[in-house]
Amino acid sequence: MTEEILKKIKQLPPLPESVMQIEAVYQNPDSTFNDMVKILEKDPLLTADILKAANSPLYGFSREINAISQAVGLFGMGTVRGFALASIVKKSFQLDLSPYGISNDTFSQLSKKQHGLVTAWCLRKENKLMSVLSPAAFLVEIGKVLIAQQVIADKKEKEFKNALEELENVEAAEREVVGSDTPEVSARIFKHWKFEESLIDVIGNCQHPENAEEDNQRAAAILDVVRVTVPLNGNITDESIAAGKELIEKYALDMASFETAIENAR
Repeated sequence: MTEEILKKIKQLPPLPESVMQIEAVYQNPDSTFNDMVKILEKDPLLTADILKAANSPLYGFSREINAISQAVGLFGMGTVRGFALASIVKKSFQLDLSPYGISNDTFSQLSKKQHGLVTAWCLRKENKLMSVLSPAAFLVEIGKVLIAQQVIADKKEKEFKNALEELENVEAAEREVVGSDTPEVSARIFKHWKFEESLIDVIGNCQHPENAEEDNQRAAAILDVVRVTVPLNGNITDESIAAGKELIEKYALDMASFETAIENAR
């Protein structure tokens, strides 16, 4: 990773106290459902963000979720933790994704669609993995914010655009122009913020799940499938689904659940 990107990571502001409180409750094995609800209810703006996210049509609930306790009950503590972390972390960045040719709104929708697919695919059959998959799906793309900043600072917007078009692979273009790719930068950001090692491992190795710790390889593989299926522009296509299915076969993941989930995600 380049010194310029490392410097940007080191200059990131500390996360607010609310993150520390959420993490303390989540990581404490003696904490209860109600402990998480109480922490979240202390922050009305965060509560509103979580409920807005939870009521997205991506999750397919037929009735409105109008209380944090209801959201925690339906999604579980791990997934609601993902909603909360995504809301807080993204407010720590000044967004300008123009080097990628996408708007800030498209970038926001990208993470929401990736998380929606993860949830629809894994919430029931892979529930034990959701504690890491939920925040990973929401946050894996955050490295693009710093990469875009570096492209702009170096005045390499045209070079980056050309690399994206010629290589037809976002991470390859990032490595060629900036010297680091999104999963690598995202993982380093969360290491800087002292998130748990499993989340850092899954994000950092989502392109090569075999390099993750054994207990994290399945989650990293799922994240790889989701990122391929929901590409940079957020548009799920027949081609991206086919590419995702190739990875599912490669990693021996649950194809039937994926096919059901993808119907709601498109």
